[in-house]
Amino acid sequence: MKDYYEKSLRALKLAGLSKSTQESYTRSVCQIVNFYEKTPDLISEGDLENYFLHRRDEDQRAASTLRIAHSGIRFFFQNVLKRDWHILSYIHSKKEKRLPCVLSRREVYSILSHVIAFHHYTFFSTVYACGFRLSEALGLQVSDIDKHRMMIHVHRGKGAKDRFVPVSQNTLELLRRYWITH
Repeated sequence: MKDYYEKSLRALKLAGLSKSTQESYTRSVCQIVNFYEKTPDLISEGDLENYFLHRRDEDQRAASTLRIAHSGIRFFFQNVLKRDWHILSYIHSKKEKRLPCVLSRREVYSILSHVIAFHHYTFFSTVYACGFRLSEALGLQVSDIDKHRMMIHVHRGKGAKDRFVPVSQNTLELLRRYWITH
């Protein structure tokens, strides 16, 4: 087993992987070896499939944990044991897609009613009304507001892309009041 461990470390270093990735991959291989209580060269393709199903279904491992384990085990079997198994290409964990928490109007009004400072109220109202990400709202400047077209120019939003966002008359008036007072 020590021989496999040393071969694995050499392959990981040659691949130029970071220290933390090397440790994660090595841990993943150690876990499957301990699970089957046999050397890695005796682990079959079917064993790999059963192992990942067990980790997902019985141990309730998170998809991100399974992806790390899969990457480490795949790296070991392909680069150290030189096994090009079909199962290594099709077993993977899908990323979880979670829906964002969307507040009702009543909840939003309740939150805004507790904001005391006018400049904070203006900021939060604008973020909500325009659907800004916080970083987009923090980068907002007066020159980005086009009152005639009723649009706000967002610079370098998600994906470093510019976009225009429509702004309501109420939000525009709130921003004007803020401009006058501050």
